[in-house]
Amino acid sequence: MSSMRLGLRRGWIDIRHTFTSPAELWQYVFPAILLLGTAFFMRNATVPGTSFSLGARTLPSAFGMGIAMGGLVATAQMLIVDREDGTLLRAKAVPRGMTSYLIGKVVTIGGMSLISFLLQLIPGLLLVKGLDAGGTDWLTLFWLLPLGFVATLPLGAAIGSLFDDPRNMAMVMFPILGLIAISGIFYPISGFPGWLQGVAQAFPMYWLGLGMRSAFLPDSMASVEIAHSWRHLATFGVLTGWAIIGLTLAPMLLRRMAARESGSAVAARRERALTRVGR
Repeated sequence: MSSMRLGLRRGWIDIRHTFTSPAELWQYVFPAILLLGTAFFMRNATVPGTSFSLGARTLPSAFGMGIAMGGLVATAQMLIVDREDGTLLRAKAVPRGMTSYLIGKVVTIGGMSLISFLLQLIPGLLLVKGLDAGGTDWLTLFWLLPLGFVATLPLGAAIGSLFDDPRNMAMVMFPILGLIAISGIFYPISGFPGWLQGVAQAFPMYWLGLGMRSAFLPDSMASVEIAHSWRHLATFGVLTGWAIIGLTLAPMLLRRMAARESGSAVAARRERALTRVGR
């Protein structure tokens, strides 16, 4: 309980600090502006085979993409940066420090991802025509949002534990950007080759986008999806499967990472960082 309280307090302090830092706050505001602008300029394009706005279809998909990016990329990035600057080593040196550290990161990333989602959702409902969210649709969000976090955040922690240099973030970003491109976020994947559709459906990015579309688009738009259905049961099953994988791998990899942290390792990383700056 002490670790839980410390973790919650740490996460709240990080969130509060974000709102006092223009540079960090811009990281959340800018994507919202960019996505809303993209949806606005795509408003006259239509989903193939329908008269429905492609911009209105894209925005809910981007909501799902934002949840996945927060869980996968932001978690990995924070973990890698905290390893390099010694934050992780200091947490390790305190009794139950790693537990409170991880709880704090879950609160920070979950809270800021939710705030980022609301920054996109509220203006989107007002500015983008075609979004249709009823009572049952909000119930869909009630299970989709927490399940999306659980399916992606432990995976992000597991990925982040494998790297100790922020320059290696490109090795994390490129595969995720590739998944975004094939996961139907900006364009329906029903026109893609069958094998590419299969690859997209193996990862949570596609299912988060599909779940968000099911919550905010008219039921008639299910006709352009694979199997002409929103497939809520499959969405729940695949995201639950990834949550189990992440919750199994993350503790093992994080324990191994923590065991390898030492003062000499942090000093070596700082030396490398100073060398890069000197160049």
